[in-house]
Amino acid sequence: MWLRTSCELNFVIQQPTPFVFMLRPRSGAQQWVAREEYAITPHFQAEEYTDIYGNLCQRLIAEPGNLTVRTSADIMTSAKLDESPGAPFTLIQHLPEQVLMYLLPSRYCESDRFHEMTMPAVEGQLAGYDQVAAIVNWVRNNISYSPSQENWPISATEVNQNGQGVCRDLAHVAIAMCRSISIPARLVVGYLHQLQPMDLHAWFEAYVGGRWYSFDPTQAQLKGGYVAVGFGRDAADVAIYNQFGPETFAHSQKITVKLLNNNDH
Repeated sequence: MWLRTSCELNFVIQQPTPFVFMLRPRSGAQQWVAREEYAITPHFQAEEYTDIYGNLCQRLIAEPGNLTVRTSADIMTSAKLDESPGAPFTLIQHLPEQVLMYLLPSRYCESDRFHEMTMPAVEGQLAGYDQVAAIVNWVRNNISYSPSQENWPISATEVNQNGQGVCRDLAHVAIAMCRSISIPARLVVGYLHQLQPMDLHAWFEAYVGGRWYSFDPTQAQLKGGYVAVGFGRDAADVAIYNQFGPETFAHSQKITVKLLNNNDH
């Protein structure tokens, strides 16, 4: 399926402020970027680099005044996410080196605290994909998805105690549970077609059967229409923007995801 994604962020800058943005999707095994626009108003000199997770990042220093960042992309992505019940657990010694980091506890995913809770949730499941599916069901049944609540990052432990959270929070709990039984898991941030209410979205991927598979505790069924923008250990790695100095937040944000027909791209 072809999707057109767009994002607009508006800031009021009080003093020269360094920014790092993460707003560009990249082509990969699950998606192809056919067209892309990226506009910064007013124009500031920006530099692009690729971070240690492979994300495309842009850095600039914004001068005082209004700052608007707009992006748009036409992307071909799957109409249905891959599923593989029975895909086996990958032995640690067979994991690629770049996957090993996703086994470890991280700032928002304290996997060393979740093993005891996870074992009953995966009892009787085949090691690998089926365990991850059981974890997703556990999170969906025990943590309420509340997309309109305050959107400050909190840890998986705090989310579990609260019993509710936004999409990122539910993904953090699932990631912590996966890592607690030695299944690599990472957070993904991007877009989802027909998400309600429309906003940027977060889900997670687990490494089983020799590859990454996508899972989303906020959705009752694994449908397609996902566009990944950033990957990382948790929310600390995949913020769509970071600013340095006195806190500066986007005073408005507009996200759209449109289904294209064959003549639109």
